[in-house]
Amino acid sequence: MSIDGEIDRRRTFAIVSHPDAGKTTLTEKFLLFGGAINVAGAVKSNKIKKTAASDFMEIERQRGISVATSVMGFEYRGKQVNILDTPGHQDFAEDTYRTLTAVDSVIIVIDAAKGVEPQTKKLMSVCRMRNTPVIVFINKLDRPAKDPFDLLDEIEEQLEIRVRPLSWPIGSGPQFKGVYDLYGEKLNLFSGQSKQKVEEAIEFRDLNNPDLEQYIGEDFSATLREEVELIQGVYSKFDPHQYMQGHLAPVFFGSALNNFGVRELLECFLDISPAPQSTEAQERHILPGEDEFKGFVFKIHANMDPNHRDRIAFVKVCSGVFRRNTNYLHVRAGKKMKFSSPTSFMASRKSVVEEAYPGDIVGLHDTGNFKIGDTLTEGENIHFKGLPSFSPEMFRYVENADPMRYKQLDKGLDQLMEEGVAQLFKGKNNGRKIIGTVGQLQLDVIQFRLKHEYGASCRYENLPMYKACWIESEDREQLEDFRKRKEQAMAVDRHGREVFLAESPHSLKMAQEKYPNIKFHFSSEF
Repeated sequence: MSIDGEIDRRRTFAIVSHPDAGKTTLTEKFLLFGGAINVAGAVKSNKIKKTAASDFMEIERQRGISVATSVMGFEYRGKQVNILDTPGHQDFAEDTYRTLTAVDSVIIVIDAAKGVEPQTKKLMSVCRMRNTPVIVFINKLDRPAKDPFDLLDEIEEQLEIRVRPLSWPIGSGPQFKGVYDLYGEKLNLFSGQSKQKVEEAIEFRDLNNPDLEQYIGEDFSATLREEVELIQGVYSKFDPHQYMQGHLAPVFFGSALNNFGVRELLECFLDISPAPQSTEAQERHILPGEDEFKGFVFKIHANMDPNHRDRIAFVKVCSGVFRRNTNYLHVRAGKKMKFSSPTSFMASRKSVVEEAYPGDIVGLHDTGNFKIGDTLTEGENIHFKGLPSFSPEMFRYVENADPMRYKQLDKGLDQLMEEGVAQLFKGKNNGRKIIGTVGQLQLDVIQFRLKHEYGASCRYENLPMYKACWIESEDREQLEDFRKRKEQAMAVDRHGREVFLAESPHSLKMAQEKYPNIKFHFSSEF
């Protein structure tokens, strides 16, 4: 197949949501329909002892949450589907933001009982910044839910995007009967109680067919016909062009746990979602059909296989064809590198790939050569944009709790920080290591992973600071005076850049007013 054919059949997207809306369960069901797994794992279940394929870290299995983006690929109806399942918890939003730079579209999962939640709004704002096409899946209709029309209004208002339902629920909670596929103009009812196996759908292409009453009763039939008629009158016809520009969100209803509405979502998604798009670099736009390979590292993960202590750099292929055992230029390092065992993913399960095309995510074994944002090319000096580290707001001194294992602690901290789990600073006046995070959960994850993956123990000491900001100035005199007066609050990051740790909003404001020639940055990308 030609490179254009390979590009056209690829779909690379992220599934995002507020915590516990069901996105990992939805990912599992996609994999199930694609034949990538045989039995879907429940994220939280005492009855089902299998864990989700995308939750491959020990702490994810124990807590029933996703704390790292996982990558999964499978074939479905001639399409190569690449899913990135992201953490929902706000403490790991930075990982999710970076992931959104590597995808061409997004599926947002919303809990039908809770509606739009704060983290969903933040994620949608990132999608809006990039005009990323968005599909909304309203999940958990097997439980009592808000009125579907109210949910649509809430999405339009809170997420600031026009909507068009492409499927419609029949009841909710104990009375949930199935969904009507407005896009394919067919009714899908599901039978059976199994939550692990895909049930066959019963199809009705004509809602006026009198047999409908036999399956869902007279009341549900009348309600469905009435609501579908209302939808056709209130909402304009689905416009694929508006969707591709990020101005219109198709909406699907269902229950991922029970397979309601998942097939409709997947098949419509593959039909309307974009193939790999151009990528913006600092120098120019990179088109996927270009002859030469170009890609960038958007994520690094240590210990995907704890037995081998391997470290993987996730590379998004932006153009050309990535080939195994071929020399590529590491732009930042200025050196040629080749990779004997690049991998494709099914979460933690990996297989060696010979070639990868635009839209694919490739895993490269890394001994410390890469950091997030690095570029690989066939020779062109290209730098990709939009992979910053953000200013942390929670700070702890980190101390070794086991003097016999300080090397393990140093190695563990170094590798976890390179993943972007948190940020590591070093105090200029005392040399102590400081971890900066967005929230408490990140600190817990670092402590857990240090112990279970590196055999190292650490303890935290509170450091009451408000915010970290990177500083720069062309006024040497003012910069030197600032360093002297703020000596106790100065640190350096892992790359040697100066950081000011402000004690409070007031102290930050005072510093900005007193030193107008110093720039205070709240993102490392400046």
